[in-house]
Amino acid sequence: MRRPTGIELVSALELPAIARHLEEKDYGGYLMVYFKDETHCAYFAISRDGYTFTDVNGGDPVFDGAKLAEQKGVRDPHIARGPDGAFYLVMTDLHIFGDRAGFRSTRWQRPEEKYGWGNNRALVLMKSWDLVHWTHSDFRVDAAFPELGDIDCAWAPETTYDPVSGRMVVYFTIRYGNKNANLYWSYANEAFTRLETPPKMIPGIGGIDGDLTLVDGRWHMFYVSNAQIHHSWSAAFASGYTGTPERIDPETVPTEAPNIFKRLGTSRYVLMYDVYGARPNNMGFSETEDFVTWRHLGRFNEGVMKGTNFVRPKHGAVTPITLEELQAVVAHWHVDLKE
Repeated sequence: MRRPTGIELVSALELPAIARHLEEKDYGGYLMVYFKDETHCAYFAISRDGYTFTDVNGGDPVFDGAKLAEQKGVRDPHIARGPDGAFYLVMTDLHIFGDRAGFRSTRWQRPEEKYGWGNNRALVLMKSWDLVHWTHSDFRVDAAFPELGDIDCAWAPETTYDPVSGRMVVYFTIRYGNKNANLYWSYANEAFTRLETPPKMIPGIGGIDGDLTLVDGRWHMFYVSNAQIHHSWSAAFASGYTGTPERIDPETVPTEAPNIFKRLGTSRYVLMYDVYGARPNNMGFSETEDFVTWRHLGRFNEGVMKGTNFVRPKHGAVTPITLEELQAVVAHWHVDLKE
């Protein structure tokens, strides 16, 4: 029997008196979000040092996909901090075993021969200041923007802040014709319940699972092409990308879902990726200081990166949290933080 999620869905959030823009010196730990195929739910794990992560709910979900999504399942969670200090969580609305679970009578919502694998059209948008109380919206991309036409899918959303416009951006994969998959972006409303601008394609990428990070005025884009992690960069988040054709990750099996996070108090960045081609699947890690040379850190529990009470995480993301937030999570979920 699963533990309670510990999450409360609310209709609206009040701006906390302590809400503010956070800088690196304010942070004292790390939060990872990930999902599992077995449950189509999302999970939290926390870390003090960025090397050893402990699941907050003993390996049970903190977000129940059946309660959040049109298809009764979520995948590809990503979490980010906004300039208001809030947490922005986005996920793919998709259950790949929906027929097996009794949520539909067909393998996919629409015919696979026309729309391909998955063929979902909704994204889950959530916002919180305390990691416990969350607003929730299940947003149908195709219904909101009919000008997009008959899309195959809307996959793997992520969120970042655009300092030029002063707005939060959601970017994600859209596929057409069961073959043409590209990254698109749109501005979200302040409440983070919907996308407000028609999604536009980011040219020059031609891949899926994009991950954006702004470092010293340069946007670094990590993405997936041919089941490998690639890297491009630009002065603008939505155009002008150039890169190298080489594979960035050191794996020889298929990988996806790149996510970059900074080691607090250092000049090092960690690239995390889903080694879904491994048996069993696992997360892999590489580290860089210059975004040119990379040091292979291995996979969870096969090198310096450790997962203490969970196995086989998929498509995750890491964001920094303050020491007070870390302590609040420990107290709320009664975590034995093994560091």
